[in-house]
Amino acid sequence: MPPRHRSSAAPLALLYAALIAYASLSPFTGWSVPAGVQWFGFGHLPWPRYWTAFDVVSNLIGYMPLGALLFGAVVRSGGRTTVAVAAAVAGGAALSFVLESLQNYLPQRVPSSLDWVLNAGGTVLGVLPALAIHALGGLARWQAVRDRWFIDRSAGGIALLLLWPLGLLFPTPVPFGVGQVLFRLQELVAAALADTPWEAWADGWLTAQASLTPLSRANEWMLVLLGLLSPMFVAFTVVPPGWRRIVLVAGAAVLGFAATTLSTAMNFGPQHALTWLTPPTLPGLFTGLVLGVVLWRLPRRVAAALGLITLTALVLRVTQAPTDPYFAESLFAWEQGRFIRFHGAAQWVGWLWPYAALAYLFGRVTAREQPPGPQPGNRPELPAGGPSP
Repeated sequence: MPPRHRSSAAPLALLYAALIAYASLSPFTGWSVPAGVQWFGFGHLPWPRYWTAFDVVSNLIGYMPLGALLFGAVVRSGGRTTVAVAAAVAGGAALSFVLESLQNYLPQRVPSSLDWVLNAGGTVLGVLPALAIHALGGLARWQAVRDRWFIDRSAGGIALLLLWPLGLLFPTPVPFGVGQVLFRLQELVAAALADTPWEAWADGWLTAQASLTPLSRANEWMLVLLGLLSPMFVAFTVVPPGWRRIVLVAGAAVLGFAATTLSTAMNFGPQHALTWLTPPTLPGLFTGLVLGVVLWRLPRRVAAALGLITLTALVLRVTQAPTDPYFAESLFAWEQGRFIRFHGAAQWVGWLWPYAALAYLFGRVTAREQPPGPQPGNRPELPAGGPSP
């Protein structure tokens, strides 16, 4: 029986499936039972008359990570390879079938048997490299690396660290300023209170948000600093004090830089990829990098407590950031253009990452400390008389 391991693949697979559902069913309006379709629309997947190369590629690529994550989750939980392959392919195909069927109830979405075939094929394409990596011993080597780098029960923290760069791909009002979900919640509340006695109050709420003054350079610098320190403190709770923390600090800075640059390039064109490097941004990046290196020896519980303070300050400050015209333009491009399938994943990760990290760090602060186990390379001491018979 293969060994069982706690793995971040399982929560990542569930999260990715939820994000696929969001992208497939967005905008969730106009639900109605289709007329003249058997079984009330479920399973009705006509072959499309027209399709584009972008649709083919996006439907294939969109399900590849799901196939790899499902395979990894089953294998890491102790399942056999054949079971993992079957479960991953069946899971991806079933998810696509259900979502395509549900699109019959949404007038703004078009169900398609081609999309279902491509999604199932994308799941298979995701399973194949994961299967090859497993056959070559890649997962076993990853477990050895994980045992050296991370503490036990670190799957949640590793998942948060992997998701952070994805959240940065959705446009943010300030670099690394994830978590600005308040304005969207205000819009939803205002829409729900339309034509009610509270409509004027909701409109005033939106007007107050729209009239926020631009951030000062000091506030923008502080937001960049807090946004970069947040994943570093999460990393400090799952990595023992040592040189590996410094590597992760540098990795957070590099990944944050790369993800923000890619997001800017996708929104405004490659020629403007580095326009996000404003005068307050560079000092914020440098200060966060220096502080991460200085604090590399923090105890894990102290790092979790400082992470709670940092994330709370980040969320409070980012709600005060106004939505400038360039930010609004980039949001419109993501929601109306070809980014719509990817938009749901990055958007929700960017909105909810700070709150998930807050919950995780709170659990780290309140959790009972585990006694340290034997370190790699150290043998347990034997009694003075030698091994007992």
